[in-house]
Amino acid sequence: MSPLSAFRSQLGKLQRLAQPYFLPIEETSAWQFLLLIVALLAVVVGFTLLLLTGTVALTGALIPELQGRFLPGVPQQVSAIWNSPIGAVVMVLFVAGVAGFVALRSKLRQGRWLPWLLMGVITLLILVINGINVGISYIARNVDNTLVAYKADEFWQVVAIYAFCLVLALPIRALQGYLIPKLGLLWRKWLSSRLLGRYLTNRAYYVLNPNDESAEEIDNPDQRISQDTASFTSTSLSVTVEIVAALLTFVSFIVVLWTISSKLALWLLAYAVFGTALIVFASRKLVQLNYLQLKLEADFRYGLVHIRDNAESIAFYGGEQQESREAERRLGGAIRNYDRLIVWQALISVIQRSYDYFSRFLPWLVIAPIYFAKEVDFGVFGQASIAFSQVLFSVSYIVNNIDQLAAFSASISRLEGFQGKVDTISQQVEGRELTAAALAPAADRVLERSGGAILVRHVDLVPPGSDRRLIHDLSLEVGPSQRVLVVGPSGCGKTSFLRLVSGLWAPAAGLVERPPISELLFIPQKPYMILGSLREQLCYPLDPARFSDDHLRNVLEAVKLPELVHRYPDLDIKQDWPRLLSLGEQQRLAFARLLLNSPRFVVLDEATSALDVATERDLYELLTQREMAFVSVGHRPTLKAFHDTVLQLDGLGGWKLIPSASYDFNSGA
Repeated sequence: MSPLSAFRSQLGKLQRLAQPYFLPIEETSAWQFLLLIVALLAVVVGFTLLLLTGTVALTGALIPELQGRFLPGVPQQVSAIWNSPIGAVVMVLFVAGVAGFVALRSKLRQGRWLPWLLMGVITLLILVINGINVGISYIARNVDNTLVAYKADEFWQVVAIYAFCLVLALPIRALQGYLIPKLGLLWRKWLSSRLLGRYLTNRAYYVLNPNDESAEEIDNPDQRISQDTASFTSTSLSVTVEIVAALLTFVSFIVVLWTISSKLALWLLAYAVFGTALIVFASRKLVQLNYLQLKLEADFRYGLVHIRDNAESIAFYGGEQQESREAERRLGGAIRNYDRLIVWQALISVIQRSYDYFSRFLPWLVIAPIYFAKEVDFGVFGQASIAFSQVLFSVSYIVNNIDQLAAFSASISRLEGFQGKVDTISQQVEGRELTAAALAPAADRVLERSGGAILVRHVDLVPPGSDRRLIHDLSLEVGPSQRVLVVGPSGCGKTSFLRLVSGLWAPAAGLVERPPISELLFIPQKPYMILGSLREQLCYPLDPARFSDDHLRNVLEAVKLPELVHRYPDLDIKQDWPRLLSLGEQQRLAFARLLLNSPRFVVLDEATSALDVATERDLYELLTQREMAFVSVGHRPTLKAFHDTVLQLDGLGGWKLIPSASYDFNSGA
């Protein structure tokens, strides 16, 4: 990809990430967004001119002596603007900008007016600071001239004006320093909530499978939603504010510099273009290394979290050496890439410093001849240096911030890649639903029907991303109060069949009709333990307010967990439940959750494997007493007594339906 194409691609990604917070991307075009940004600048510039005009008029009427002392020449400059075409042009643009926001007011719903307002205030503050800086350049010129001329009274007057500018600038800087991160915080909250909502919609979190390191597109979704989002929003605002400040600084000081020496201004522009081209060429590798560094750091952090989450198992196995090797491998990848990164950073730093050092000679080389020719006064040296440095800083933004921009580009790619993938999953799911609705009700459909049964007709089961057919042409019905036990050798597709009837996987062929999610509950071998209180753990995913404390305690007693009530009498206590509870306790707690949810159908994947036979019998009898229909996977012969039918799979596509009374676990028939 050419540099221009890569740049356009990054701009497109940036627009898809940034625009929705300020303007709905589905209802507007990129041109409308850009025009609204221009309209914001026009409104701010026009408002600043009106504000400055009002300030001059008010101070002139109330305290004319202070206006002459602290605002020397300002009333004349304001008057000159209004008497020239500039004033009329600014007002026309101001009115057009306001009209632009009025025209798109219907799009600025759901609080989208707030970021525009904050951006407008921030831009106004930048403009005021630039005006103060331009004034300071003239103050510096007058300071030098009064010193050379030994005019003490004028010197102290100029110093007083300088002090007034500083007093005026400090609260403005402080307010700007608050508003920028505040807007970033609001943006991060909105963007994180948006990505999190899409991540948890249409089971995108399940499809992405963050534990699969072989996936080339999306890794570590947790980092992208948390760290990358925070980095993107704060850096986006920082870059935007700095670019706006650079543009305003350039416009403000290029006029000052041009009045001193047009030759110096032209040399400066040529120097900046050359330096920017050089640094952009050298930084292309830096962007790639920054992108890879984000991935490797996230992989290393995930490895450490994995050790923490499985500390007990690692301790039982004595697997510290192997875990250490794996952690060292991940760390080594991050270190090696960072080693290459710092080499390129050092090279670019040399270019940046050389660029900065040589730029200091240019004003001397151009101004010295005209000063020695007595064409300008001595103060021009100081003013030219200030104006030159300000303009150089503005046109050298890329050179001075290439490290930040490279990291920013990498975060854009990661975050937009995640957003794009999640959106693609949602579109695919919605597309399948539309296609299924348009098809005849004969084939290749998954239906939800309340009050019905689990119905499987002529189904072929092929795991997603695989071509291995586990089950061929299976037909089965599980009606109310019916119980089916699924058996077969390891890897034959027992758990895959449960995913099929639970709605996690779609059939490769045939029809699956199942109850809605509210009537069907899946209990895996290792139950899911949420981050929350014991009350929330029991009621998940229902609202805990639906159940009284006595009800919850009675359910714990029913599933043989009376000691849990004694250990934690306060049901609102929050603990690291997967670490504190044994697998057997977790499985009993999952049955308590099942009783509270009271589904009509239950799918159990070796849900009692860690329990003794007596406890297993008691829990299955609870399901039988409540007349629940269930499909179980298990290997214990004792399970046969709680089921009507046995579904035997061979893993090659074959299957058998056998009455449980005649099934022999020893012979497998």
